[in-house]
Amino acid sequence: MRLSKVLFLGLASAFLYVGCKTVPLTGRRQVAAIPNSELVAMASQQYAQVIATGPLSQNQSSVNQVRRVGNRIKTATEKFLYDNGHSELLEGFEWEFNVIAEPTVNAWAMPGGKVAFYEGILPVCKDDAGVAVVMGHEIAHAIASHGNERMTQGLAQQLGAVALSEALSTKPEETQALFLQAYGLGSQVGAILPFSRLQESEADKMGLVFMAMAGYDPRVAPEFWERMSALSTGEAPDELLSTHPSDERRIRELNEYMPEALKYYKN
Repeated sequence: MRLSKVLFLGLASAFLYVGCKTVPLTGRRQVAAIPNSELVAMASQQYAQVIATGPLSQNQSSVNQVRRVGNRIKTATEKFLYDNGHSELLEGFEWEFNVIAEPTVNAWAMPGGKVAFYEGILPVCKDDAGVAVVMGHEIAHAIASHGNERMTQGLAQQLGAVALSEALSTKPEETQALFLQAYGLGSQVGAILPFSRLQESEADKMGLVFMAMAGYDPRVAPEFWERMSALSTGEAPDELLSTHPSDERRIRELNEYMPEALKYYKN
């Protein structure tokens, strides 16, 4: 084996070892090697750009709804993490909830509690409980470091085993593209990196717990995903459908986990 290949494999092994973390609730070990502080800083910058370009929704009722639900999910998420010894995941968080005036059926959350809903998804949500399904699911992706996990994989595959700080200084455009893709904004730079089935399952379970702790009935979640699934029977699916598979398996797994989620629900 050539020395350069041995060196690369050694660096890659160290890179993966240092980045090994545990996902809250599920306990799965994952490789998410990028420091949260650096991701939070990148998220803050990218989110500011999104909000600046907008256009932001002028429907105050929709904005109030998303922020009302968002703050309740935020409080529940923070309590869950503190109660279960994962408070370090909230370091640097400055929560924001905004609505973008576009018909896209989509929503996303980035590190630092930066959340955006698009007007197009609100009719599918129908009410506060439906918004809570999406809010809990997307925040769960961020809390579980799924974007970090995907970006770590992308850095290892495309840029080699290098630190993010080095990648930012030597390959800023490639690094920014990976960040946008990892957090569901990849339509600006190429195909969105898909969440794995395992990551989706984790976000579903964590999202149910977060919404239940916030006082929303988790039993509405399968109904929401049935409505989302119905949208895919038409023309090309929207962004949320392209990265979040809405299928019979998801709905079945949600129902199977429901007894556990209901333990957190106090109406």
